[in-house]
Amino acid sequence: MTIHDFDVKDIDGSDISLSIYRGKVLLIVNVASRCGFTPQYDGLEKLYEDYRDQGFFVLGFPCDQFGGQEPGGEAEIKAFCETNHQVSFPLFAKIAVNGPKADRLYQFLTAAKPGILGTRKIKWNFTKFLVDREGRPVKRYAPNIKPEKITQDIQRVLSNNFPA
Repeated sequence: MTIHDFDVKDIDGSDISLSIYRGKVLLIVNVASRCGFTPQYDGLEKLYEDYRDQGFFVLGFPCDQFGGQEPGGEAEIKAFCETNHQVSFPLFAKIAVNGPKADRLYQFLTAAKPGILGTRKIKWNFTKFLVDREGRPVKRYAPNIKPEKITQDIQRVLSNNFPA
């Protein structure tokens, strides 16, 4: 199984098969508009702008499971991201990333790349998963790891030079 086997809803409510990203390198991030890490939207957008021509995409999945930091609906989230952070990378419908209602995509990601001490639970907003061109998660980053700190890993995955 790879991320290409999953279907999700985009921020506008349309069904999307993640198979459209086959052959692309992805950074999948659970995001929130009222979080201390929200300024990372700017860094995520810069990564997307810098590497999209090489087949790199950031995929943002809003989540309200951490301190009520994403209370709005999809239209409000989209407007916030576009207006305040000039986000142009794909955004998706709000999801749960933990617990019994966790989205299947996040169940897959956290099983493939557990966190510290092997925990599957997402600790906070802006946890990031780097996914290779074949749809396999290759690395997980804690929320406090700023997007600019993972540039080298992105470059290595884009060049198919990332250790398995």
